[in-house]
Amino acid sequence: MKTQGQGKRKQLHPPLSPHSSSNSNPFDILTEEIVCKILDHLHEDPFATKSFSLTCKSFYFIESRHRGILKPLRADLLPRTFHRYPFVSHLDLSLCPRVDDATLNVLSSTWKSSLRSINLSRSRFFTNAGLSSLFINCSGLVEVDLCNATHLTDLAASAIAEAKNLERLSLARCKLITDMGIGCIAVGCRKLKFLCLKWCLRVGDLGVQLIALKCQQIRSLDLSYLPITEKCLKSVIRLQHLEDLILEGCHGIDDDGLSTLEQSQSCKSLKMLNLSNCQNVTHTGLSALINGTEQLQQIILAYGSSVTSDLAKCLLTYSKLQSIKLDGCIITWSGIKAMASLDAPFKELSFSKCLGLTDDGLSFLVQSQKDLRKLDITCCRKITYNSVDSVTSSCTSLTSLRMESCSLVPKEAFVLIGERCPFLKELDVTDNEIDDEGLKSISRCSKLSILKLGICSNISDEGLAKVGSCCPLLKELDLYRSIAISDAGIAAIADGCPALEMINIAYNDKITDNSLISLSKCRMLKALEIRGCLGVSSIGLSAIAVGCKQLTVLDIKKCFNIHDNGMLLLAQFSQNLKQINLSYCSVTDVGLVALASLSRLQNMTILHLAGLTPNGLAAALLACRALTKVKLHASFRPLLSQSILGYMEAHGCVFHWRHKAFQAIVALHVLENAREEPSKKEMDPKGWKLHFGRSSSEVP
Repeated sequence: MKTQGQGKRKQLHPPLSPHSSSNSNPFDILTEEIVCKILDHLHEDPFATKSFSLTCKSFYFIESRHRGILKPLRADLLPRTFHRYPFVSHLDLSLCPRVDDATLNVLSSTWKSSLRSINLSRSRFFTNAGLSSLFINCSGLVEVDLCNATHLTDLAASAIAEAKNLERLSLARCKLITDMGIGCIAVGCRKLKFLCLKWCLRVGDLGVQLIALKCQQIRSLDLSYLPITEKCLKSVIRLQHLEDLILEGCHGIDDDGLSTLEQSQSCKSLKMLNLSNCQNVTHTGLSALINGTEQLQQIILAYGSSVTSDLAKCLLTYSKLQSIKLDGCIITWSGIKAMASLDAPFKELSFSKCLGLTDDGLSFLVQSQKDLRKLDITCCRKITYNSVDSVTSSCTSLTSLRMESCSLVPKEAFVLIGERCPFLKELDVTDNEIDDEGLKSISRCSKLSILKLGICSNISDEGLAKVGSCCPLLKELDLYRSIAISDAGIAAIADGCPALEMINIAYNDKITDNSLISLSKCRMLKALEIRGCLGVSSIGLSAIAVGCKQLTVLDIKKCFNIHDNGMLLLAQFSQNLKQINLSYCSVTDVGLVALASLSRLQNMTILHLAGLTPNGLAAALLACRALTKVKLHASFRPLLSQSILGYMEAHGCVFHWRHKAFQAIVALHVLENAREEPSKKEMDPKGWKLHFGRSSSEVP
């Protein structure tokens, strides 16, 4: 993001003359504008940006002025950036749990003229004093995220009120802030356009009324799970610019209260209304709330009252309605018939876990929805071939189809999806009867980017190979417990889908190291789950570590043949790793301490590691500076000193202690592995180089 650069960029140095020395810096001929364009394309890879800035002094200087977005891993790294990056406008401290008043004081004085937004959603230890300094110094702040700041009180709210230019504020789960604090914000922050008060349990009608009366520019208001009634809604619906209103889980709102709203006070600008989990609101209350609304485009009624003809009829006049989400509701035939008569050009319909949805109902509805783009029928267990036939013949422009666990849909139906819906980008057929013929047909959807095939036992490498050769844009693939898939299928995906970012091949016993070696060619891979893949070892994991530098999430639980050598390679090459599950692996103190050197590692699950000792665990915890969450077996709790636990918690790390029993089948694998000779159990530290056909000079 550019923080400067209005006007013409200057050239770094005069152009080279024909007689210039051959030792001259070739980068000197680049203008600052060109250099900044290059930086714009590198912003997603921090290591690339760092390498770029170290190219020469000119690049170092330009990069320091160019960077406007900063997301440090730890609060103690901030002092290094104050002089390095003088024009930061967007500061994300969500990875820094330990942010105190002193930190806020320094950063607010450093970036007082440039800072526009700050994210403190996972931060703690600061008080109203630090917030006061922040808002007084940084008068240009327009966006602040204080979600999960459960320690903040009304004093903090009064400090927020100093931010006169604030437009976006999130206070979700700030459970100690009351109506009084919200009143201070309402009076001080008149320019608010977005406000989230979700789970602010001490905020009631009075606080919401004050916001509605004082903050007339509000566009989006999230009041989920607040103890409010219709009293405050009388003020809310008068807001001239309100577009999004979220009332999820507001159990104090009911039909009787909503019926008292004056029709002349309807919110004409409203575009999205969320009444999920409002069981006391039926068509009567809904009709009263949206009466007169002219711009309504999306309505969410998930887990609410039954979908009847009366409910559908109250939506008749809303011709701009594009999306209806009825997840978890009971669907009636009369309700479906009434929905089909609506004139609105629906783009999205969601019926996930809806009881009562049948072939007749769904088929009747989609006949009139030619422009439908997204359909969710997850866990609708009464639909069969007929529904898929109707959907695919009527809605040929579908881009997203979710139909997990539609158990009565036969394998023949999935062929229709590929034949009739060529624009699909997302398909979820988890836990279905799809086979290779269906998969081959779906491969015609060349724009497919998300494909979920978990628990699909009828598909094999043959069908998967077709997907690999025809869907080059695939980014996310889920093959969880698709037990017929082997290395050949994964190799086809790796060869044909270079943009792959996430793959789940957990609990597939035909998967070996060869699959991981194939996937190591996917340079964009960010998430890999191989839980329970007994055929993989440190050899395959080493390939992933070397080839997939963008890897951030790794689950190797119950991969018994992965040991310390795999961890050593991860520590050396996987510098972006943020989350790892090591449970039941053959990793010891050595491997865990090696992992602790990863500066971005935040989340670890370490259950039942036979080779782990209290001393090794303590050393790893102390060395891993960025940890925010650790899952450990409860047996370690009395073995770790309270000083270590206290130190980690003081630095923002949260421990989750589990009492899960050691599984017998897992114990058998661990014992068998422990009986092996060291020469068989451990891999030569340099062996992976030979395995990939590389000489030591070729290793990055």
